Amino acid sequence: MVNAAIARNVVGIIGNVISFGMFFSPAPTFYGIIKRKAVEEFKPDPYVATLLNCAFWVFYGMPFVHPNSILVLSINSVGVAFELVYLTIFYVYATSKGRKKVLVFLLIEAIFFAAIVLITMLALHGTHKRSLVVGVICDVFNVMMYVSPLTVMAKVIKTKSVKYMPFWLSLANFLNGVCWTTYALIHPFDIYVLISNGIGAISGLVQLILYACYSSCNSNESDDDDLKLHGVQLSNLNGRVAVS
Repeated sequence: MVNAAIARNVVGIIGNVISFGMFFSPAPTFYGIIKRKAVEEFKPDPYVATLLNCAFWVFYGMPFVHPNSILVLSINSVGVAFELVYLTIFYVYATSKGRKKVLVFLLIEAIFFAAIVLITMLALHGTHKRSLVVGVICDVFNVMMYVSPLTVMAKVIKTKSVKYMPFWLSLANFLNGVCWTTYALIHPFDIYVLISNGIGAISGLVQLILYACYSSCNSNESDDDDLKLHGVQLSNLNGRVAVS
C-alpha cells in the first residue's frame, strides 16, 4: 500500500510538472499582447472555458468531495491562477466589446459554478455522491476539450500539412494524458480522472501519428505568421486541456 501511494504521488508530481508547462505555454502569446497593447484576433473563449474547468477540478479535489486528490487540487489551483492572469491581460488590452464579452462569460460561469457547489454541498451527503456528480461534470468538460482538436486533425488530413498542429504541443498533450491516466489507475482508483485523460492520451497519440504521416508536407511560415499561429495553437491547447 505504501509503495502504491509513493508511486501515485510520483506520477502525480510528474503530471503537475507537465501540466504546469501546459498552463504556462500561452505566456509568450500574452507577452506579445502586452507588447503590442492589443489582443488583435485572439479570442478569450479558450481561457474562459479552461478557468471553469479548472475551478470544477479544484472543487472535485477538495477532501469533502473526493479525498486523496491533493495533486489534482494543487495543479488545477495553479491553472485557475494562470487563467485569471491571462484573462486580466486580455481584458486590459481588449476593445470595449471584448471586455463586455469576458465579463458576461465570467458572470455566467460564476453563477453556474456557485449553483453546482450549493447543490452538491446542501443536497448531497457523503463523498461518494459528491464525487459522482462533480466528477461527471468535470469529465464532460474535459472530454469536450480533448475532442476539440478533431477539427484541427481533419484539417491536417485535408491539407496534408501539420502547420496547424505543432509537434511539441501534441507531444505535451499525449504525455499529459498518459501521466494522469496512470495516476488514476494506481490505488486509490479514480474513474473520473481516468475517463477524461484516457481519451486525452488517445487524442494525443492520434495527433502524433498524423504528425509522423504528414510532417514532410509542412510548409514554411513567415515570422509573423509563426507567432500568430503559435498563439492560436497555444490558446486551443490551453482551452481543451484543463488538467486533471
